[in-house]
Amino acid sequence: MATVKCSIPKGTRDFLPEEMARRNYIFDTIRSVFRAFAFEPIETPSLENLSTLMGKYGEEGDKLLFKVLNSGDFMEGVDFGQDYHKVAPQICDRGLRYDLTVPFARFVVQHRDQITFPFRRYQLQPVWRADRPQKGRYREFYQCDADMIGSTSLLNELELVQMIDMVFGKLGVSVTVKINNRKVLAGIAEMVGAPDKLVDITVAIDKLDKIGLDNVRAELAERGLTEEQVAALDPVFSLSGSAAEKIAALERMFITVEVGRKGAEELKELFGYITAAGLKCNVKLDLTLARGLNYYTGAIFEVKANDVQIGSICGGGRYDNLTGIFGMPDVSGVGISFGADRIYDVLTELDGFPKGLSQAATVMFINFGAEGQAACVRMAARLRAEGVSALVYPDAAKMKKQMEFANRKAVPYVAFVGEDELRDGTVTLKDMAAGTQTTMTVDEMIGKLK
Repeated sequence: MATVKCSIPKGTRDFLPEEMARRNYIFDTIRSVFRAFAFEPIETPSLENLSTLMGKYGEEGDKLLFKVLNSGDFMEGVDFGQDYHKVAPQICDRGLRYDLTVPFARFVVQHRDQITFPFRRYQLQPVWRADRPQKGRYREFYQCDADMIGSTSLLNELELVQMIDMVFGKLGVSVTVKINNRKVLAGIAEMVGAPDKLVDITVAIDKLDKIGLDNVRAELAERGLTEEQVAALDPVFSLSGSAAEKIAALERMFITVEVGRKGAEELKELFGYITAAGLKCNVKLDLTLARGLNYYTGAIFEVKANDVQIGSICGGGRYDNLTGIFGMPDVSGVGISFGADRIYDVLTELDGFPKGLSQAATVMFINFGAEGQAACVRMAARLRAEGVSALVYPDAAKMKKQMEFANRKAVPYVAFVGEDELRDGTVTLKDMAAGTQTTMTVDEMIGKLK
């Protein structure tokens, strides 16, 4: 058999035990906040029908879907001389999920008789995108989502912002929460005389932080906006002041634009709630925030780390009729997604992980050979039953080798059960940090280590 080079696909990663300990710290923190706000867990399959996924993320999103070839003789009768977009549906009918929101909408419709509305769910699972790998951007990554569906109350949006505040407060990451409303963007498109160009405007504006204002203007022109329409957007880009001042300016701007006026009203109500809630994180109204996904219809959110140069680490928004695509119209939802992988990168750069996360065992029993192994196994079993992680070194290796292993694994205590301890029914416990050791009964050891 030929030797195979060890490698993994670009944009994917292996995780060593220390990395997994840190990732689980992030997952556990986020999960604890989701539970504190009474969200319930669900899971959906990695594979979804392409009919479920296609057309929900915009033209650019559809290009990033990983499509899975059908099984069997899938090429029979296919004319490969056609355009790829005509060939693909004939040879692929499934794909890896792009996010957790669209599958959630499918889940809600499929299980509508088994859930109670308004329904609050959380989900921590991987997603896949055929993107160009770079810092903070992977082809396989985890999302940690929380959504409420079946309610239009803006108190739901407030709770999402409160959850953001609590999660990053627990993680010790200073963040800014940017908020906008897609109705405001729709109002802007109508105001400049290009209501049919809403998607083009939002896709271009969403790149403002990445490519700059001049390039956004150029892209808007490429997407069919006239020079006058592009220029009419400048007052929006230049609005300044507090959230209240910006909203007041929008209200004046949208006197005759109903959809924009409705968006301004929603922002005014939401920021009123946020002010009253007394959040610790910085929250700002950003009228250039667009969130490129087509299914958003109301409030939209994006979270940036203040002390690390990286993309969005959390985002989300309101979607009024995503379930309607699957035959269940007029069910509004709103949700957020925490990007666990980017949060990991932020905490790594900030050296923000607690110490000792990767500690696998609290105590390791030195293996002196067959005579003491049974006693060590019994003691380790008692410790585990009391909730103390314990390890018996598997081989009767040289003492130096066993102690070096304990040091490399950062085991805080090492237990010795030699001839004297076997005779007396005791154990000698060494504190690896202090360098001290004490002989004690098994019950005393359990009491100390618990």
